[in-house]
Amino acid sequence: MCIGIPMRVISSTPFEAVCERHGVQHSVSVMLIGEQEAGAWLLTHLGSAIRVLDAEEARMIDDALTGLSQAAEGGEFDALFADLIDREPQLPPHLRDN
Repeated sequence: MCIGIPMRVISSTPFEAVCERHGVQHSVSVMLIGEQEAGAWLLTHLGSAIRVLDAEEARMIDDALTGLSQAAEGGEFDALFADLIDREPQLPPHLRDN
């Protein structure tokens, strides 16, 4: 399974950005998406930015990752999946009968 990590851009050049997640800075390649402005949110994977996120989507991904960690440790995680708790599972559009 591949996991994308949301990070916030601190500074960027055409090839590389310094990004932050939970107070830790990381160097991330931006060659796939281009130079980004400070404050932009990026979805990163294996040291490369793979797409730009809005702040809400970045928060939801970060909550999900935190929730997985807390679930693995036996902690409370329901609040981190609030958008899913009271929702019935749905098939993706390409698997639904039309």
